[in-house]
Amino acid sequence: MERKVRVRFAPSPTGPLHIGGVRTALYNYLFAKQNGGDMILRIEDTDQTRFVPGAEQYIIEALTWLGIKFDEGVHIGGNYGPYRQSDRKPMYKQYADQLINDGWAYYAFDKPEALEAKRKEYEAQKKTFQYDCNTRLQMENSLSLSAEEVQKRIDAGDPYVVRFKFPENLDITVHDLIRGDVTMNSSLLDDKVLFKSDGMPTYHLANIVDDHTMEVSHVIRGEEWLPSAPLHVMLYKAFGWEETMPQFAHLPLLLKPEGNGKLSKRDGDRLGFPVFPLDWHDPKSGELSSGYRERGYFPEAVVNILALLGWNPGNDQEILSMDELIKLFSVEHISKSGAKFNVEKAKWFNHEYMQMQSNEVVAQMFEPILKEHGIEADHDYVVKVCGMMKERIAFISEMWDQTSYFFTAPTEYAPAAIKKRWKPGMTTHIGKIIEILETMPFEHDVLHKAILDDYIVANQFNMGQIMNSFRLAVVGDTKGPDMLTLVMVIGKEETISRLRRAVEVIGEVAE
Repeated sequence: MERKVRVRFAPSPTGPLHIGGVRTALYNYLFAKQNGGDMILRIEDTDQTRFVPGAEQYIIEALTWLGIKFDEGVHIGGNYGPYRQSDRKPMYKQYADQLINDGWAYYAFDKPEALEAKRKEYEAQKKTFQYDCNTRLQMENSLSLSAEEVQKRIDAGDPYVVRFKFPENLDITVHDLIRGDVTMNSSLLDDKVLFKSDGMPTYHLANIVDDHTMEVSHVIRGEEWLPSAPLHVMLYKAFGWEETMPQFAHLPLLLKPEGNGKLSKRDGDRLGFPVFPLDWHDPKSGELSSGYRERGYFPEAVVNILALLGWNPGNDQEILSMDELIKLFSVEHISKSGAKFNVEKAKWFNHEYMQMQSNEVVAQMFEPILKEHGIEADHDYVVKVCGMMKERIAFISEMWDQTSYFFTAPTEYAPAAIKKRWKPGMTTHIGKIIEILETMPFEHDVLHKAILDDYIVANQFNMGQIMNSFRLAVVGDTKGPDMLTLVMVIGKEETISRLRRAVEVIGEVAE
């Protein structure tokens, strides 16, 4: 019988969720949904020293905003709980004991200062100390001490850790769905701590026990975990769980936009883009880190951006909905090499998703910004303006700058535009346009013929000078949509009023 696909996203609550972590969650979700499987949210909080209040809730809120849904998890429950490792604490010791009893692990009593002294001793010889098959018999552990001495120390309450005992000179092969077979020799690997002196398991032990007991079929995680994979494979072997060991896929890193290395918060701060899905207020420092949601990104755009960083659908399609991503996703098309984050491309995606929004939705997003500027405008008017202007923006925060002149007449005029466009005789031309507006039917085609054809072209006047001055008078600058379309929206009386005021304010200066 074919095994049911079950994947997990297992972040640590040590701060805000990085977008690299979001991409890992997304790939797990796409894989699970495509295969009719389950997606689990597990919180890995074995390292209590790094726990940050609010981080777990942040993770849940961020993934909910992005539309990444879970079938089981810390926030919804399920049949394989608890889903927070600190709530599973009592179960881990029995597994650590099992490894010791079966000869796959040992007690280590080395004090931190003894380990530090050993490191310095090696450094003096220009070597790096590693607690492994070559050095473990020099240390204080249940392999180098007598059974009586070990029991005596345990009975006395001496602190100890449990370390994994790697066999000597064994080639360990990890089959990775992205990279193929990766082989490492056990003699190069250190005997990692599996169980700490505070009674908590380390990531390595808890991760394997949890994945096994939650019946996880595939582990899709960042490539930073690839060096740990041989240990994880050996733990499955040590427990006798090889038959149900999950398949592994280690995802390429998200790289900084320029230069080399992993994308960091510092890169985002320096280049002005978020590296977190939501705003994060650090409870310790009080520092605010900006998020995609608060910057005005659509969740669908963020999902689209992240999906294509390290994966491609096998065609040229760039705009992909969640449903399309689920349909097209395949681990085979995940890249082995890191993906550079492209800030401009991210903005482009948001612009594309802005165009997909109905004019009504864009208007609803824009109306609170209008209120901030003291504007109470008719809703249908706002919808009309947004429909005309949304193609010029990537974010709703840009809409006011693009459309303010639809809602309020200019009080000043761009000096550079005056100098370039408002030449002697311009007040006469503007006066003629006012006369046409007052006497002709207020219709786009009628005004186009009267102003452009019958007045400017017929008299061989400078089209650019006159129309740009017309724009300057109405808008206050030389930006905006087609002039007559703009005039049709703001109306006859408002247009004439603005033209008269411009003649008053600018007219005498230039002539």
